[in-house]
Amino acid sequence: MDIRLQCPEDGSQLFHEENFIKCRYGHIWKVRNSIPRFVDEIDGEGNYSSAFGFQWQRWRKTQLDSHTGLPLSRERARRCLGERLWRDLSCGKPRRILEAGCGAGRFTEILLDFPATSVYSVDSSLAVEANKENFPIDRRHRIFQADIGQLPFAPRQFDIVFCLGTVQHTPSPEETIAKLYECVRPGGALVFDHYASSLKYFTWFGLNIARSLLKRVHPENALIHTNRLVDIFFPLHRIASHNRFFRILLTRISPILTHHLDFPELNDTQQYEWSRLDTYDALMDWYKHHRSKDHIKRTLENLGADDVIATIGGNGIEARCFRPS
Repeated sequence: MDIRLQCPEDGSQLFHEENFIKCRYGHIWKVRNSIPRFVDEIDGEGNYSSAFGFQWQRWRKTQLDSHTGLPLSRERARRCLGERLWRDLSCGKPRRILEAGCGAGRFTEILLDFPATSVYSVDSSLAVEANKENFPIDRRHRIFQADIGQLPFAPRQFDIVFCLGTVQHTPSPEETIAKLYECVRPGGALVFDHYASSLKYFTWFGLNIARSLLKRVHPENALIHTNRLVDIFFPLHRIASHNRFFRILLTRISPILTHHLDFPELNDTQQYEWSRLDTYDALMDWYKHHRSKDHIKRTLENLGADDVIATIGGNGIEARCFRPS
């Protein structure tokens, strides 16, 4: 392994043993299924991300471009990375990428498609199992179960820190962004996105009510309720996609997410599957923070970042910055 591991508790160097990793001060973490586990609950139960672990094992392939046959994840990754980084990766320059909040590997697939990259995928939940099944560990791909707030890496080692769909779901987005920025080497880049402050969300009464009831329910039971909601409301959304007035009204009272307008290229089966996945995702997240574009820019500028870019797009705000060389 070409990066230096660091104890999340005391910052000392970590050493590999057969089935565990330890530091000289006695902190020990297990290695299970070839994945180091730097979380208190190694089974992913009882923490704010446990529902995500269940989610990505349930929908392990749903959002993979190789599964849909569509470049949806690739286009989003390219837009967030920007043409400068995309060209850099495409030219075959060796790059170490930290993928924080990897899930089942929607973007792992894209990052590994660059032949000179080494990807270090991290998730605090059992999504790491789905990621490993989709993209096995090898000399270019390593997987760690760890919280972003306590990453097991020495600072400033990664050329790119890449984190989509995750920051807004952590207890403190500002602290999360700072932790991710710590991992960026001089001249390297941090790329992430975040939900934008929006009147639409706060007036989305159906989703907010359903979320308040379901997010404390056991993930398997919540899935049953989510499927019932999708079965009820999905046909209405299909109709509403052709009627603007009905669509605006329905989005206030419906608790589900659909993609008839966002991704019309998905076939009917895929539309239904994505609706189940994203509705579950929207109802079961413990934290759902929203920030303005200016707030994200100020956060990065206060960290000392250069070339800060924060634009509205995708799921809200897409941000990118560089650590000064």
